[in-house]
Amino acid sequence: MIHSMTAFARAEQAGTHGTLSWEIRSVNHRYLEPHLRLPETFRDLEGGVREALRKGLSRGKVECTLRYTEATSHQSLQIDRERARQLVTAAESLAELTAGPAPLNPMELLAWPGVLVSDATDSQALAEAAMALFHQTLEQLKQGRAREGAELAQLINDRLDAIQEEVVALRALVPQMLEAQRQKILERCAEWKVELDPARLEQELVLLAQKSDVAEELDRLSTHVAEVRRVLKAGGASGRRLDFLMQELNREANTLGSKAFDTRSTQVAVNLKVLIEQMREQVQNIE
Repeated sequence: MIHSMTAFARAEQAGTHGTLSWEIRSVNHRYLEPHLRLPETFRDLEGGVREALRKGLSRGKVECTLRYTEATSHQSLQIDRERARQLVTAAESLAELTAGPAPLNPMELLAWPGVLVSDATDSQALAEAAMALFHQTLEQLKQGRAREGAELAQLINDRLDAIQEEVVALRALVPQMLEAQRQKILERCAEWKVELDPARLEQELVLLAQKSDVAEELDRLSTHVAEVRRVLKAGGASGRRLDFLMQELNREANTLGSKAFDTRSTQVAVNLKVLIEQMREQVQNIE
């Protein structure tokens, strides 16, 4: 199964300490590019989150946002007295060097990092809960990417069917178009009252047939279509390979257009290019 790179997932969990919520958004990108937004008290989770993303996803720009609302009933304040004492000592030392120092404001001390602390046991439990919730959210994201990937695969297969129909139709038309070209040459010669050597006429028609021979291009188109189907069926991280196959399909369609000598073959080449471009746009979203 192939996966899209575009998806969104959100999960929330309420506990005695408060409410945790994760949001993960992913869009297409050439590589895996995570962007994390974590509250300061959860910064230690960054390594684990990045590792989980690396193991779970191959490509995509992924934005992960964690929000935490502490429960009102659990908002007890604890002071690191040793840390506060060190800050007071440092402030008093500076005061000796300053003429008329302002009195020390306890509220400014409380705002200093590390003075207000939370219970270590509570912090560990909270971090574990946040990480477990992240794994749940990531699994939701992967399921969303898989669902959209299945839809993309169906859209691409529909275009492949249309391409194969164009190839089959053109292959059947080639003899008719060559014969029509032969009759057109004969009619012009009759109109201009020019007598042509039959051998020379056949030689010119053979050269025209050789220049207009699209059998190789049609065979390659069929081969590429079969390979795209195989890659879609195999699944996995196949976006780059599919993008390469789109380029090859487009190359054959261009060659087909350059060899066109009939409005019908020109129209087929145009139809093929439209279908290939539609697939290429969808492939950009595949992981």
